Amino acid sequence: MIPQSFIQDLLHRVDIVDVVDRYVKLKRAGANYAACCPFHNEKTPSFTVSPSKQFYHCFGCGAHGTAIGFVMEYNGLGFVDAVKQLAQNAGMQVPEIRSEEQQRRSEAGEDLHAVLLKAAQFYRAQLKDATHAIDYLRKRGMSGDIARRFGVGYAPDGWQNLAAAFPEYASKALVAAGLVKENEEGRRYDVFRDRIMFPIVDVRGNVIGFGGRVLAGEDADSAKGAGADSASRNSPKYLNSPETPIFEKGRELYGLYQARRAIREAGRVVVVEGYMDVVALAQHGIEYAVATLGTATTPLHVQKLLRQADEIVFCFDGDDAGRRAAWRALENSLAQLVDGKQVRFLFLPQGEDPDTYVRSGGNAAFAALLAGTLPLSKFLLQGLAHRADLQTAEGRATFLHQAKPLLRQIKANALRMQIVREVAEMARMAPDEVERLCELIPLASKTQPPEGRSPRPLPQPLSRRLLRILLGNPGLAVAISEDQRTLLDSDSELAPVATLVDLLRASKTASLAALFEATRDSVFARVYEDVGGEILAAAGNDDAALADLNGTFAQLELRRVESEYARLSTTGVGDEHQRLRFQEISRRLAELKGAAGVIVRPPL
Repeated sequence: MIPQSFIQDLLHRVDIVDVVDRYVKLKRAGANYAACCPFHNEKTPSFTVSPSKQFYHCFGCGAHGTAIGFVMEYNGLGFVDAVKQLAQNAGMQVPEIRSEEQQRRSEAGEDLHAVLLKAAQFYRAQLKDATHAIDYLRKRGMSGDIARRFGVGYAPDGWQNLAAAFPEYASKALVAAGLVKENEEGRRYDVFRDRIMFPIVDVRGNVIGFGGRVLAGEDADSAKGAGADSASRNSPKYLNSPETPIFEKGRELYGLYQARRAIREAGRVVVVEGYMDVVALAQHGIEYAVATLGTATTPLHVQKLLRQADEIVFCFDGDDAGRRAAWRALENSLAQLVDGKQVRFLFLPQGEDPDTYVRSGGNAAFAALLAGTLPLSKFLLQGLAHRADLQTAEGRATFLHQAKPLLRQIKANALRMQIVREVAEMARMAPDEVERLCELIPLASKTQPPEGRSPRPLPQPLSRRLLRILLGNPGLAVAISEDQRTLLDSDSELAPVATLVDLLRASKTASLAALFEATRDSVFARVYEDVGGEILAAAGNDDAALADLNGTFAQLELRRVESEYARLSTTGVGDEHQRLRFQEISRRLAELKGAAGVIVRPPL
């Protein structure tokens, strides 16, 4: 957990214009800056960055946020990682409130980054003198430039080669990093031996693990010599680092760090199964490929990639094993689907993988395959239909039974509606019957709030007007009187305004950017962001804003007074207290309407 006070200090230290300009070339446009939006394809700039409000907004796709939000969205980072990246650039140390376990893991992680970087440098140096490894890479079509780009190295054959790089070979950090193991006798030995080494890098560029491709065997024997003795001869073809405090296979993707720019430009990412597949595709100009790390695709993988691209293409072998792996990827993608983004599937010819296919056919051949990918919806329906006999009532019932848990995972409104209609047609039923049988929760017409948050009320005109005033002029919160603040509690419609006023008074937040980060976890965060985007181009004027604020509160009070006047007029006044209250309400109503001379008769 990062203290909110640090977030506020960070936003005061960084300039969103400088942050965005590192990734997107901005041009001055009046008081703001503009560019073509990096989050959707457009030819006319609609992406605006406000230096005064420290906020960005795209009037085309609706993307908006602070410097922290931009780094999260552009780089596919989580909140904490985005804050750390900005803080590092600003020369600030991030303070965190951690449990003892989190502190231990963090301290270990800092040590492991340095250890793994040093190991990567050692492996790269070893490759220069490993002629048989170089010959192998050349036969696989890898150039020196690509090898350098991905930091490819070589782990020599032998038991303790890392001792040359780490004089303290007995260090616990080497074991914790997954570079060294101990046998039952306490003897240490290198995990990676006689392998081509592929460093696994996180989105910040830190080495967090390795994938090693064995050289011993028929591929390397001819280059190395038939009589060579290899410690890795009976090891698996690919060996990955174990999970550590800084490396979790279900979260990381090989090649994502190198592919980010190409993914952004193409609007597409291709997910393959091997390191050599990623490198071979990059060698042939297809630089937007990444690979899972010896595990099935996880929901976190899909979530991370959908932040980066509008289209994910899962590339698998066309055999039964490839189809099973593709189905697991489909299942883990359903809950992450978003309308406007696509997940597609590419099945290679039997016996081919991306590496062999692109080396034999080149860029054009692989691009032709990408043009014929299978949409997730079709793969889903084909897979379900293949498992049931749709010509019989029993088979159609089985079809629906198997479709139910998959449909229930889809939160993308438009896509789910389309798939439900196709399922209904195949099952010879009406769409509403499918929805009832599958117990599908009705989808709202608007985007649902993030999981764990309560549904937000849509702000009505007066509520939205107050939000626009306060978001554009946060300092005016202190000018709101106690009577006005009490008025905000009279209607649930005004709850977002009341919450905002209380927060502004307590935190004395003065900038729009700081305000959005302070309300990131609020139930009304989405409301504030939406309204914030509307006021991005508005010029600030404190006197006019204060007058508008008081005028809006006067309208709110008028609405409340008219409601009470109507109620008393309908029910009548039964005692002296009610009569006095009616007179008081009448006078205030006349004042608010600017008609003090109007005679208001009490009800009988």
